[in-house]
Amino acid sequence: QVQLVESGGGLVQAGGSLRLSCVASVGTFSVIRIGWYRQAPGNERELVASITSEGSTNYGDDVKGRFTITTDNAKNTVYLQMNTLIPEDTAVYYCNTRLRSTTGFNTYWGQGTQVTVSS
Repeated sequence: QVQLVESGGGLVQAGGSLRLSCVASVGTFSVIRIGWYRQAPGNERELVASITSEGSTNYGDDVKGRFTITTDNAKNTVYLQMNTLIPEDTAVYYCNTRLRSTTGFNTYWGQGTQVTVSS
C-alpha cells in the first residue's frame, strides 16, 4: 500500500521560511520521481519541485532560487525547504510520486498541507 504523509505547513509572514516533509511508504515499488505540487484557490495544480531517483531536480519557474528539494533515503522522506516566501506561495502543497511496479507505472498523491504566507 502506497502512502504519502505530508507535514510542516502553516502560517508564516512574507520573507519567512518553512520546511515541508513527506514520508513515503511505497512498499515494493520503485520510485521514479518524487516531489511537490501546489494548488491555490481558483488555480490549477502546478509543479513546485521534483527529484528523480538519479538525483535530477526540476523546479517551477516561480520558485527557482527560493525553494530547494532534498531527500533522505534512509528516512524515506522528501523535503521542500522554502525560503523568502511571498503571499503568492499561499496554496495547498501536495506530495507526489511516480512509481514503477512489475505491471507498469502509477502516480500517487498525499493529502496536502496548507501553506499560508501573510503580507
